[in-house]
Amino acid sequence: MRRVRAAAAVTVLGVLATVTGCGGGSSSGGGSNEAPKTLTYWASNQGPSIEADKKILTPELKKFEKETGIAVKLEVVPWADLLNRILAATTSGQGPDVLNIGNTWSASLQATGALLPWDEKNFDAIGGRDRFVDSAVGSTGAADQDPAAVPLYSLAYALYYNKKMFADAGISTPPATWDELVEDGRKLSGDGTWALGAEGANLSNNIHQVFVLAKQHGADFFDAAGKPTFTSDGAVAAVKQYVDFMAKDKIIAPGNAEYAQNQSLQDFSKGRTAMVLWQAAASTFASQGMKPADWGVAPVPVPAGAPGADKSTNSMVAGINMAVFKNTKNIDGAKKFVKFMTSDAEQILLNKTYGAIPPVKAAQEDEAFSAPELKVLRDTLATSAAPLPQVASESQFETTVGTAVKELWADAAAGRPVTTESVRARLTKAQQQMQS
Repeated sequence: MRRVRAAAAVTVLGVLATVTGCGGGSSSGGGSNEAPKTLTYWASNQGPSIEADKKILTPELKKFEKETGIAVKLEVVPWADLLNRILAATTSGQGPDVLNIGNTWSASLQATGALLPWDEKNFDAIGGRDRFVDSAVGSTGAADQDPAAVPLYSLAYALYYNKKMFADAGISTPPATWDELVEDGRKLSGDGTWALGAEGANLSNNIHQVFVLAKQHGADFFDAAGKPTFTSDGAVAAVKQYVDFMAKDKIIAPGNAEYAQNQSLQDFSKGRTAMVLWQAAASTFASQGMKPADWGVAPVPVPAGAPGADKSTNSMVAGINMAVFKNTKNIDGAKKFVKFMTSDAEQILLNKTYGAIPPVKAAQEDEAFSAPELKVLRDTLATSAAPLPQVASESQFETTVGTAVKELWADAAAGRPVTTESVRARLTKAQQQMQS
């Protein structure tokens, strides 16, 4: 998911419970063609601002209209609002024809029954499923069902670091392990500057980080049957390790406990923070006055050795999927629009503009995606990223566990002890909420 959105409100939990099995369309098939000349499209905020997204997307939508005669009404929806807007649309039936969704929501939204399933016939209408990278398709819904969406932009996390701050601290290379990050972090923290940025009040970002750390501790937050295992020793250790960057290691500023709107990127751009873990941050840094030579990029650290699978996982599979509401009044046009947006040419243009990686194999081969930052992201997606659990309760997981981590950040910022026992207590409460 893009730009580390603010997570949806707790109301998601009740809404999901009410929409399962209903939604805006019929139980099978697609919508109608009652309005063949128009489409509405909810795009997620991918760029530095909503206005920037409109400027980027509008010429492409005009291009599509010229090719097909179909006009597209665009609305760019902030991440803080997007999931609740989508869920409201699944219950009311009053939504767009085509929309962007964060890929971690795929299974949850699939469970509502409101989205068009991408079976073989529908994939064939856009050029075939095998055009897409496997890891991207793996984040489009539950493994035993037809995907609920089509990959649009692929992303992964990387470690961004300020070259001058590293040089001034006598550090020649970015940290490859967490022990190195903490050691370097202590050299970088002091005199009003801090080593690492975080978004402690952003529930989704909390989930992204502790999910990866749990993998590194040999744990997950769900078992094979999809039941929550939030209180396992590995999950508890992962959450504690993350919050301890502030509570024990003192390399994250206490104020980061309240960050939820990308303030950590602003701090990095202004030289107040030396490192940040983020998804494709180059365009944001540029918009805030940083030059490419000011910062470097490296893989997210692992406990030891090099990034890879299982305990060496260092990112979740991030990205944006494109979905179609089953009750669309222009089903043929909606498929044409998805085909257009996932065409090789549009994939190269849009992913290059947004600093993302195309989930379309042929587009990935373009030289635009060989730059150092994008090479790190490509390598991570190919070798060391894992998808968040594709379970129907994933959105609820983001809310409950994300909130537990947020509360622990608040404890750390206030100087209250963050212990194994206090972490386990918060995760126990989150698991009970999931099971109630």
